[in-house]
Amino acid sequence: MTALVGFSARLCNSVIRVSALAGHDSVVIIGAGMGGLSAAVLLAARGIPVTVVERMAHPGGKLRTVDVAGVAVDAGPTVFTHRPVFERIYADAGAALDDHLTLVKSDRLARHAWQDGSSLDLWADHARSFDAVAQFAGPAEAEGWARFQAEAARIWNALETRFMESPAMGPVGLALKYAPFHLHEMFAINPFATLWGTLGKYFRDGRLQQLYGRYATYTGADPFQATATLMLIAHLEARGVWLVEGGMHEVARQMAALAIRLGATFHYNAHVAEILVRNGRAAGVRLASGEEILGADVLSNSDISALADGRFGPAAARAVTGVKPHERSLSALVTMMTAEVSGFEMDRHNVFFSTDYAAEFRHIFGEHRLPAEPSIYICAQDRGITSPPPGPERFQIIVNAPPTGDGIPPSPQEMAQCQTATLAVLSRCGLTLKPTAMVPVGPAMFEELFPSSGGALYGRASHGWQASFRRPGSKTKLPGLWVASGSAHPGAGVPMAALSGRLASAAILRARASIRTFHPVATAGGMSTPKATAAPSG
Repeated sequence: MTALVGFSARLCNSVIRVSALAGHDSVVIIGAGMGGLSAAVLLAARGIPVTVVERMAHPGGKLRTVDVAGVAVDAGPTVFTHRPVFERIYADAGAALDDHLTLVKSDRLARHAWQDGSSLDLWADHARSFDAVAQFAGPAEAEGWARFQAEAARIWNALETRFMESPAMGPVGLALKYAPFHLHEMFAINPFATLWGTLGKYFRDGRLQQLYGRYATYTGADPFQATATLMLIAHLEARGVWLVEGGMHEVARQMAALAIRLGATFHYNAHVAEILVRNGRAAGVRLASGEEILGADVLSNSDISALADGRFGPAAARAVTGVKPHERSLSALVTMMTAEVSGFEMDRHNVFFSTDYAAEFRHIFGEHRLPAEPSIYICAQDRGITSPPPGPERFQIIVNAPPTGDGIPPSPQEMAQCQTATLAVLSRCGLTLKPTAMVPVGPAMFEELFPSSGGALYGRASHGWQASFRRPGSKTKLPGLWVASGSAHPGAGVPMAALSGRLASAAILRARASIRTFHPVATAGGMSTPKATAAPSG
């Protein structure tokens, strides 16, 4: 077994060295986040030599785990939605999603609680959610809920193929997608109204306004500034939430393994110092070690601002426009924890609300500080698929925070005060947590993990109707340099980042087809692994 591992490592290193010689046809991908992994799978499936260079020791980017007293706790995105995106990626690679991931559809979408003792569960079954809302807030609010869901579905359907699954475009380009007979659909997606202002048309109960206002935070936005178009997130969630056996990081591990089986090479613990430019186009990367990996194209899966700030050299910096600090999305104070729990009966996904939502976001976006009384999301990672184990359970606790990781981030004292306030809110909602071990991560650490983001976890905030059009598309101003990430089009979140990788891979293929006929090879070669428990390092 040791000899096999050694052989695999030598093979990985040798393939990387060869890629420098075979760079005339290869693609070098900077980063093994979801956008980079999606592109790696799709390009390798077409027979293109792919080298993925990742500064961390594992694939996934934000899809990562943290060791908490010897226990692995998911530390990134926790909700798996939009399953068809991943089914298409696997199908295009000649594989089946269900052969690589065990996904269990959740009956309950999420459990919500307020400090007055009330709670509301939303369900995958539409009729069951309708009845739950009626019992929670009355028949009139249930009717408003049904109208809201119908409108969210209509907005989703109007934008899914025309915008989210299409290359980035401006307002005129989007209008042409609707012209000449469907322009009314474009203006009916509520681009000019705020989400919070629009919610009042459907709900009089402030708790329901708060619940659905929270959907703006799924893209890192303030519900009081976010465009009402973000209503569509409610429909996406209503289409299904799946629980991933092994945790969300397994999504990244399996996709990396598929890319390897298709011939892609992964180079971990490797920091890219510069994107090489030759004859006016991107031509590979130079690592901090001095090694050069050549390629006909370079795909950056970093935060777009890392390129713009010159972290990969001046030529790449001129190729894109970054996100200014005041345009950033939310950061977070995330605590991975093992704890004993009592009182409130939790499911996998749980939300506990503050009493003053407006003050919460004023503190974050207006005063650039942690909220005095936060709303809290808790992922109870041992619940949903099986019964929780006796004793301490694994939790990820998320509180929204300002993206000030590269400025004046919350101090350790401020973070401790916020954690105390968090436990107090939970207690007033009926939940008691007794931590046995914890690892907190704030904006400064997220800036360290994802440079030039300031700790913002979703790229540009979706504030105002122009925000979505200002996310960069796959192509940059530097020929041969492409981008794919949650900070690029079509937006933040695991499925959107995967779509970004899909769009970038398609753009690279189109560009190559325009200058020569591309013939995919029958066998990609490279390394193969039967199971992606951990992708091999180069």
